[in-house]
Amino acid sequence: MEEKILLSETERNWAMLCHLSAFAGFFFPFGAIIGPLICWLSKKDESTWVNSNGRASLNFQLSFLLYIVLTIPLCFIIIGIPIIVVLGTLKVICIIIASVKAAKGENFRYPLVIPFIQ
Repeated sequence: MEEKILLSETERNWAMLCHLSAFAGFFFPFGAIIGPLICWLSKKDESTWVNSNGRASLNFQLSFLLYIVLTIPLCFIIIGIPIIVVLGTLKVICIIIASVKAAKGENFRYPLVIPFIQ
């Protein structure tokens, strides 16, 4: 069982927002990166919890952007289409799980993440 960290409600809400802001990518170009980036940059110096969750969210979004870009050429031979569907589904599920865990003060490690931001 994972250990909960004692955090203020504000810290937990900002950490959750770092993850949920990635859904902006469904409405705006590069919103999945810009949303977490704005949340992370605005509060990273005030809370280590928000800093770690913001970095995790941003690294996940950057990794998935790379995976999608690399998969697009595979769409010409049909195999890329199911891969993109699986990646999109995994992305939505992981964002929701990470958001809920951040709101509860629990750690969550995204799968398939390349640590661009340390």
